[in-house]
Amino acid sequence: MSRIRFYNTLTKKVDDFKPVVEGKVSLYTCGPTVYHFAHIGNLRCYIMEDILDRTLRYAGYDVKRVMNITDVGHLSSDADTGNDKMVEGAKREHKTVMEIAKFYADAFFSDLNKLNIRMPDVVEPATNCIPEFINMIQGLLDKGYAYQAGDNIYFDTSKLENYYALTNQNEDNLMVGVRDDVDEDTNKKNKADFVLWFTKSKFEDQELKWESPWGVGYPGWHIECSCISMKHLGERIDIHCGGVDNIFPHHTNEIAQSEAFIGHKWCNYWFHVHHLVDKNGKMSKSKGGILTVSVLEEKGYNPLVYRMFCLQSHYRKPLEFSYEVMDNMKAAYDKLIRTTNRIKKDANDGAVDKAVFDSYKEKFLDALGDDFNTSMAITLLYEVLKADTNNATKLALIEDFDQVLCLDLTKEVEAASVDSELEGFINEKIAERAEAKKNKDFAKADAIRDELLSKGIVLKDSREGTTWSLAE
Repeated sequence: MSRIRFYNTLTKKVDDFKPVVEGKVSLYTCGPTVYHFAHIGNLRCYIMEDILDRTLRYAGYDVKRVMNITDVGHLSSDADTGNDKMVEGAKREHKTVMEIAKFYADAFFSDLNKLNIRMPDVVEPATNCIPEFINMIQGLLDKGYAYQAGDNIYFDTSKLENYYALTNQNEDNLMVGVRDDVDEDTNKKNKADFVLWFTKSKFEDQELKWESPWGVGYPGWHIECSCISMKHLGERIDIHCGGVDNIFPHHTNEIAQSEAFIGHKWCNYWFHVHHLVDKNGKMSKSKGGILTVSVLEEKGYNPLVYRMFCLQSHYRKPLEFSYEVMDNMKAAYDKLIRTTNRIKKDANDGAVDKAVFDSYKEKFLDALGDDFNTSMAITLLYEVLKADTNNATKLALIEDFDQVLCLDLTKEVEAASVDSELEGFINEKIAERAEAKKNKDFAKADAIRDELLSKGIVLKDSREGTTWSLAE
């Protein structure tokens, strides 16, 4: 197996990856709460988890990836208080909770498909696993890690020696930001305790409820990932993924309840993806209007342009979104596709040079194996396009790299064209440039040429005037 190293949130350093079972990887990724469309900030995380998944497979590992769908019990505050997001979605759209869950889960799967994100091997809705939740909660009660108060069941964090191991911080630093918009739950013994099971005494408008030994109610948010993971991957897993906002309290609470229940270490590696931001800060559904894949499509962007945009940055750094950057990325992506299509058409110029192929493949694996350096992987792709080798070798490498990048690099494209709005913009710029040249403002004329070139538009001057074409 090729060497894979990546940052482990649990150890706070880049670790060599070594699975529990040689050659096999158990991978769990937190899924969406299906009360609204996923915004592109959410989807950045799923893109990078897809890169992790595909890299492991590319490196020769047998991967089993499991993902939950939260269709019950996720509150509007991670502090286990506030309103239920699923209930709010149902009220907003005058539908049942399950109708909301089905609609937005299907929309999420459609987004995954558009972004070439591989569907996990197992996708399990929380509502499928009520018996598993009850079993774990009862086990925690029996072992003294949970208690009943105010008709709810809580996990007792004071029973753990190192509850904050994943965050490497203390209670005061973490709890203020979580709690500043909600009333403290007075039923709890300790500030950090979290709900395992809600009864009918709380959130009376909750539509989905089940019988339990503690009364009719529904599970807390954190319990589902622990149980779904154990159901499909067993009591020891290799990698658990999510966004950095999941580190506390969600993943912290998962570790607490899981290891208290099974009595040993649960997960060895924790992989977290940083936020997508704009000039106003982190993208979030709570801000109102959300930017979705469908919105990008309406604005003329192939969703894979957004995938490529994400791959140009490291997953552990905030990534700033703007339409200006997306325009530049669209031009770069379109040019890349045209170039790879041209190579594909001329790939009968000889046999694949195995030495060249193996050399670049090793470099590609090294880049991905070094904390999933997708930016370097893209750079290597461009190096291949310019390499001093035949097109057969280039095509073989492009197809090989695209097993991980998944940018549809060799997908057949129609003859290049532009929409009427862009064509109008180009013609306006050509006229503006002609006026600048007439006024001997050659600096401005050159700036206009460069601006168009950055968008993939090449100008050609002749006696008859100026024409334009799409860059090769």
